Amino acid sequence: MPNNLLVDGPADGVRVFTLNRPDALNALNTELLGNLSRALDDAEADPDTRAVVITGSQKAFAAGADINEMAARDLVGILEDPRVAHWQRIDRFSKPIIAAVNGFALGGGCELAMHADILIAGENARFGQPEINLGIMPGAGGTQRLVRKVGESLAMHMALTGEPISATRALQAGLVSEICQPELTLERAVQIGQSIARKAPIAVRLTKESVRKANDMNLAEGLRFERHAFTVLAGTEDRQEGLDAFREKRKPRFTGR
Repeated sequence: MPNNLLVDGPADGVRVFTLNRPDALNALNTELLGNLSRALDDAEADPDTRAVVITGSQKAFAAGADINEMAARDLVGILEDPRVAHWQRIDRFSKPIIAAVNGFALGGGCELAMHADILIAGENARFGQPEINLGIMPGAGGTQRLVRKVGESLAMHMALTGEPISATRALQAGLVSEICQPELTLERAVQIGQSIARKAPIAVRLTKESVRKANDMNLAEGLRFERHAFTVLAGTEDRQEGLDAFREKRKPRFTGR
């Protein structure tokens, strides 16, 4: 894997992907997104990987798309943009993704962070969609995911002014689940990943899918999907192991079966 994406693990069920383009504040060019997409393929296929953490540096998670690369594309180039497939691959990753965000998460960086299932932010984190300042708009979920995360008014404010919000505001709005000291952000994200890795893998996968369906379905449809997933889990060995362990007052030994 080229060094613009560093991969560690899995350790205790967690792989850590570190965006590593320090000279460009981890701007998400096609190569980096492609490497992330392929790294997720590897993680998806590895039964020892139960969760993934994506992080950047203390200064920047990712400060947007690569402007030079974007400027070189005309209308046809954007229509045939290979990055679209990479974004789709990130979106359909079935295992939990935890984002550990310090510094700037702007444009594509904010959009990547919003692809995570759980988002941990350092106190120095700044989230924004500044594309409007370039005469363009978000194109990788920055309008659709943002309104679902923070509500229409704040999403409009961020997308139409380009002004970023602080980690504290992001927590208040529901964009992030927790704020840490910057030097502890990655450690905390890994701890959460390790906690998830100890759970029953099939239950984790179906729980993630069910929660995400809440954005796509009305309540009645969502409740039907949830009940179906709940019923499917009744046929797993891990469900029986969980019940037995509870009754026997011991830790469960889940196998993903």
